[in-house]
Amino acid sequence: MIKNKDEATLEDVLQPGKNMVAAGYCMYGSFCELVLSTGNGVHGFTLDPSLGEFIMTHPDIKIPKKGKIYSVNEGNARNWDGPTAKYVEKCKYPKDGSSPKSLRYVGSMVADVHRTLLYGGIFLYPADKKSPNGKLRVLYEVFPMSFLMEQAGGQAFTGKQRALDLVPTNIHERSPIFLGSYDDVEEIKALYAAEGAKA
Repeated sequence: MIKNKDEATLEDVLQPGKNMVAAGYCMYGSFCELVLSTGNGVHGFTLDPSLGEFIMTHPDIKIPKKGKIYSVNEGNARNWDGPTAKYVEKCKYPKDGSSPKSLRYVGSMVADVHRTLLYGGIFLYPADKKSPNGKLRVLYEVFPMSFLMEQAGGQAFTGKQRALDLVPTNIHERSPIFLGSYDDVEEIKALYAAEGAKA
């Protein structure tokens, strides 16, 4: 929300994500889908070309509490920090006898987060040695997807804090992000907490 209804300022934009009133994305290919939240759940709409209108096809999307998929660019693995490397290792080679998670990575944040939202799991775009502040932009990538994920019952974490608690200082600010199923994000949070306790 802007303070002065007559003129928006930079201060109006640089607010924490928890102040957002709506978020969404549109994805198109063989069909066109709009996913939207105005702060009361997440709903998906599919374009019906014969009507020229979007029809609600996915009411009240709820992400599974735990998923079987992880989504990360493993091409950056040698530059990851300890918690990210440990988490991905655990996804591939679980020590508790459970099945490994499946890697699915399209390289399009919208497509990867959409799949995560519907089927569960976790999307990771960590900071690394090349991009110590992360690569994804807070205001127009991290915040909208984090808002949607929380509205669907998941979590979003930066490696330090809840993503929607970030207070950006510039329009193109970047951040690491881990978002997805509640239990999966809890696991990466625990790894960061353990690393912080060692320091």
